[in-house]
Amino acid sequence: MGPMSATKSARKGRAADGPGTDGEEAAFLEAYVPADFPRPSVSVDIAVFSIVDAELQVLLVRRGVHPFKGAWALPGGFVRVGDGHRDQGEDLDAAALRELHEETGLGASDVFLEQLGAFGKAGRDPRMRIITIAYYALVRPDLVVRAGGDATHAEWVPVKGLRAKALAFDHAEILDRATTRIAERIDATDIAQSLVPKTFTIPELRAVRGIVTGEPQDPGNFRRRFQRMIEEGLIEQAPGKRITASKPAAVYRFVTPKGRAKA
Repeated sequence: MGPMSATKSARKGRAADGPGTDGEEAAFLEAYVPADFPRPSVSVDIAVFSIVDAELQVLLVRRGVHPFKGAWALPGGFVRVGDGHRDQGEDLDAAALRELHEETGLGASDVFLEQLGAFGKAGRDPRMRIITIAYYALVRPDLVVRAGGDATHAEWVPVKGLRAKALAFDHAEILDRATTRIAERIDATDIAQSLVPKTFTIPELRAVRGIVTGEPQDPGNFRRRFQRMIEEGLIEQAPGKRITASKPAAVYRFVTPKGRAKA
């Protein structure tokens, strides 16, 4: 075998072995010291929404510590991380669910929770470089509870007009993006089921859509849309009636499609 053939053979052997042996990888990880490299911290922040008193409201907490002590903020906290490759801490979704439970007492089966995006602008937190992964959560009105946790105070606050107020960190930007996302998705998905009681009337669902989008809903057009939702299997009539000013009204409920986790 000539020199060129030997070289080709060696390259072929290395390619077949992959990027490195298990032993080499283990030795590298054993000697790797994460503290030798600058690392940003990671947090999760959650915009928690519900319909309260016929308004779209968001859960805010009054910060009890610096920075921004005394300011309103979205619920959130640091992602728990480990000290090396063997213990890398919790997943992002797990951190968001933990923070949500600490502030509201609600769990994964009670709310709709979805990742919104990453916010990592330098200087967004005066302490150090902190990248936050933002989520939004939707809570049915019948599940709304006052928040707990270690915040000084927590309160459901109407979203309308809130943008003009100063929130801690870049939480006003997160809130803006979250409300836009909900308005975009209210028609294309069944997330509205997380903003109405388990059973609802047609006017009640129409009101929720109007509250979220900020646009008046024509009753005739909405009724036709509602009928399409029934035909598509998203909604079905439920037992019972709702007492109204004129006459008892039929109530409906969302049908959870197969393969979709209950919101």
